[in-house]
Amino acid sequence: MTARIDQVVTSGVFELDGGSWEVDNNVWLIGDDNEVVIVDAAHDADKITEAVAGRNVVAVLCTHGHNDHITHAPQLGEKFDAPVLLHPADRQLWEMTHPGAPFSELEEGRRISVAGTDIETIHTPGHSPGSMCLHLPEAKALFSGDTLFSGGPGATGKSFSDFPTIIGSIRDRLFSLPADTRVHTGHGDGTTIGTEAPHLEEWIARGY
Repeated sequence: MTARIDQVVTSGVFELDGGSWEVDNNVWLIGDDNEVVIVDAAHDADKITEAVAGRNVVAVLCTHGHNDHITHAPQLGEKFDAPVLLHPADRQLWEMTHPGAPFSELEEGRRISVAGTDIETIHTPGHSPGSMCLHLPEAKALFSGDTLFSGGPGATGKSFSDFPTIIGSIRDRLFSLPADTRVHTGHGDGTTIGTEAPHLEEWIARGY
């Protein structure tokens, strides 16, 4: 049986480079009736806790270190006695939001088991240096954070981001996945690898 995927939409503020923007974030819960992994503990701890519904939390996974994706990661990690996992290349971003708060390092190729399903980690820098995507081969699902969206790559106009790097990550690491892989994004609507892959050259030409 493949793991169940639940979506919780939370609202708050993204802050970087002296600016702030109102955003809606997708928080994803991967698991079954007994255990769950939280992906991106954004904005609203109570709403996420309600969705956990008393299940054992295996881990709080952070796709990257921007404040709107890690808002309550330390709080929920402590509440549920679960490790908070983030790629170490995003430590500087983490420290901007949670100075001195510990996290465990989430490295390329790590496998996290929940509800009989393996979550595979893929390092996809570009939106941030430590951006990670989470692949569930059995479920044909990818959690792309802010690396890949419906209609293009994640934003690269702010500090710690780079457009050629995100294009390389998407081309080499994500578009090699099966075309029917469902992409669960950090904001907005989902998509599939097969829907997005034909448009890579368009994105490169437009530069964003």
